[in-house]
Amino acid sequence: MKAAKAILLALLLGWVFPSLALANVAVPSLVGRVVDQTGTLSSGDVASLNQTLRNFEARKGSQIAVLIVPSTEAEAIEQFSLRVAETWKIGRKKIDDGALLVIAKNDRHLRIEVGYGLEGALTDVTSKRIIDEIITPKFKAGDFAGGISAGVNRIIRVIDGEKLPAVEPPHWQAPSLLNHIDPTFALFGLFIFGAFMRKLLGALLGATVTGGIVGALAWYVSGSLAAALLASVVVFMMALVAEILASANQGVGRSRRRGWGDDNSSSGGSWSSGSSSSSDSSSSSDSGGGGGSFGGGGASGSW
Repeated sequence: MKAAKAILLALLLGWVFPSLALANVAVPSLVGRVVDQTGTLSSGDVASLNQTLRNFEARKGSQIAVLIVPSTEAEAIEQFSLRVAETWKIGRKKIDDGALLVIAKNDRHLRIEVGYGLEGALTDVTSKRIIDEIITPKFKAGDFAGGISAGVNRIIRVIDGEKLPAVEPPHWQAPSLLNHIDPTFALFGLFIFGAFMRKLLGALLGATVTGGIVGALAWYVSGSLAAALLASVVVFMMALVAEILASANQGVGRSRRRGWGDDNSSSGGSWSSGSSSSSDSSSSSDSGGGGGSFGGGGASGSW
């Protein structure tokens, strides 16, 4: 009985610990379309590949990523590659047109992982031929940068032959600071700025400058020239009306003071100005996938 229990325990441990070992390599963060954890590629190689993949993505919509790791340890490269693909979600959502080239340098293994939407073009056979005929010959010669570049270019050519949904134009979004500006505060600030410009430049020129600045901001935020012109004209007219009303109020006030014989003089009109600048530059399509899905299609190889 003790022998049977020992055998059962050994089998259980033999099943549990290898399973745990399979997940011991963490999936790295997607910080770019090319992630090299081995220092194999020079900064120039990475920049060139990133630019190639960005240009392809902008033109075709499909996303391709490259990952180089030292080793997948006890985990098969097929399982590791699929884990990476499912984490990064390369490819457009519901189109699933992503492809991932994973290289485990010390293991001398590599794999092309293919999204659902590309399995008709980048088939298992085609992926295997790219590995065996294009990538691994250069790897065997020690030319990793050349092998990766040639492999990526062939993957791009294959995907180019596949009919995919057109790339949607990017939806422009206002900088995050503008999204948090309260409209009431913005309107109040606009009146203050307009009053300052009218006092500084005169009624007509001050209203013109105020309308021009607001029009430029409207064009920057909306990207529409028509909206910019409309905003400029509206603000120009509002500034002129405000000046007319202010002058009328001053005339009424003077008349009342003369009529009442009030020697007290009062003046009101304080203004404050502030300057704010916002700069929100991000590259970024490189830092995330598009929500694509993978099902294990592709091919593996070694050198």
